[in-house]
Formats: sequence, C-alpha cells, structure tokens
Amino acid sequence: NGNAGFQQVLERLESDPVCQRLSLKSFLILPFQRITRLKLLLQNILKRTRPGSEEEVQATQAYDALEKLIKDCNENVQRMKSTEELIYLSQKIEFECKIFPLISQSRRLVKRGELTALDFNTPSPKWKVTTRPIYLHLFNDCLLLSRPKE
Repeated sequence: NGNAGFQQVLERLESDPVCQRLSLKSFLILPFQRITRLKLLLQNILKRTRPGSEEEVQATQAYDALEKLIKDCNENVQRMKSTEELIYLSQKIEFECKIFPLISQSRRLVKRGELTALDFNTPSPKWKVTTRPIYLHLFNDCLLLSRPKE
C-alpha cells in the first residue's frame, strides 16, 4: 500500500487477460489449493487399488508424504500469522522501557482480550469505584498487561 509504483504495476498485471482478472492473492493461494486436491486424488486412488499390491504401497507412501507436506504448510502458515500478530502488536504498544523484545521466533500470542480494571478509592466515607480498560496479552512464555494511552 505504501509503494504507489508497485500498486500500479500490480493493477496492470491483474487486469491483463493472461491473468484472467485474478488477484495476486489468488495466485499465492493456488499452490495450497492444489496440494489439498492432490490429497483427495490420492484418497480416491487408494480406494480403487487392490489391497496388498505394489500400487497400494506406492500410493500410501505418496499419501503419507503429502500429509506431512500439508501439515508442514499449515504449521508455517500459523507461524507466519503469529509473527504478523506480534509485529502488529509491537507497532501498537509503546513501552516506557524496553524489558524484552516482543517479536521472537519462539514467542506466539495465545490469547488476548480486554478487561475492566476497578479502582476502589477508600479515603472517602463513600466507596467510589472508577473503571478503566486493561488489555491482557497471553503469550506462550509471558503475560503482558497494557492500557490505552491517555
């Protein structure tokens, strides 16, 4: 979005008849769609092969290899999503002092959410309760509490 030249070239390429008016995103997703179709194809081949035959052994090996590939792809997609979340979060959060780097290969966001903190002011005879939003970010290795900038 920040590079106007790239956007112009991308629009020109996407409007080219060779691309069949498909977006760049669809071309990036296409290999993953093909892998899942291959899995379905191998399942059908396995259904139609004779049990105990050489073809069944080869198809089973191919299916197992494809299963491993799909699992690896899904894990890498999850890892990239997690890293993108950490980058987005590090851009949003401003630390008073840097205690640790928020972005790390091993760190991933497990859960996040908003809570309401209650402050009870006891010096007065009447209990006065004030509220303010607090955000919790639970990572696999730490818990981060944040509040909106005032």
